[in-house]
Amino acid sequence: MDAHAWFETTATGFEFAGVATMAVGFVVSIGLALVAWRRQRSGQAAFRTLRESFGGVILLGLEILVAADLVRTVTSAPSLTDAFVLGIIVLIRTILSFSLQTEIDGVAPWRRALLTGPQAVTRAARSATRGGGTTSGGTASGGDTPDGTAQPTGL
Repeated sequence: MDAHAWFETTATGFEFAGVATMAVGFVVSIGLALVAWRRQRSGQAAFRTLRESFGGVILLGLEILVAADLVRTVTSAPSLTDAFVLGIIVLIRTILSFSLQTEIDGVAPWRRALLTGPQAVTRAARSATRGGGTTSGGTASGGDTPDGTAQPTGL
């Protein structure tokens, strides 16, 4: 097997792994949501669990698919068209990853840096004692921030 065929097989393997990750992750996410619903008897908690776990699975799958595109582009005959197509694909997947991560965390990445470990634990504890009153653990509707201060909407 020559090097080009090996790299094509590797890229195809990455693509298969990315799609398989998302498919298997969807089933696991549904299982986690059912466990959350059974334990807490809350549809909201089950939905939040499904959304957060499947969002993470999609992010992982997208990262694996980007790796497949990188392997395929780097190992092909170099051309400006291939580089441009790769750039567009990576840009689209990066925007998807960014928006998914913001949905999962409930906060933009530049605001996430303001959240320390103890604050994250406090937020999770508050959410658990309140019965998970916020969606995606965030404050999108202008709730309290992890340090307990009010946060206006739209930030």
